[in-house]
Amino acid sequence: MSATSIWERVIPVWLALMALLGITVFGAYQPVGTFNLLLALGIAVAKIALVALFFMRLREPDPLLRLAAGAAGLWILFLFSLSFVDLLTRPAPSQPGVVTPRSEAPPARAEGSRAF
Repeated sequence: MSATSIWERVIPVWLALMALLGITVFGAYQPVGTFNLLLALGIAVAKIALVALFFMRLREPDPLLRLAAGAAGLWILFLFSLSFVDLLTRPAPSQPGVVTPRSEAPPARAEGSRAF
């Protein structure tokens, strides 16, 4: 592969990633409610797809490379699912027996001859 063909492939992908970055920054400051999360996740998936297909070369028919990428994706999915299950099974802070930190200021420090 010549150097010009590499640049002809890399520059458009880089420009697409920069455009998605601009859309991400622009979307972060727009008050669109719950659609903001969906927009951010959609842009993140598009960025992941671009990086995986072009920079990680998953478009090429290398079975070992695809197996490694699939195993990494499965592992990340496993870790996220365990984290979400842990989050969903935690008790609410208002239930009895749940220790929550105090929000008040700590007591003033003792001064003078009786301070330890």
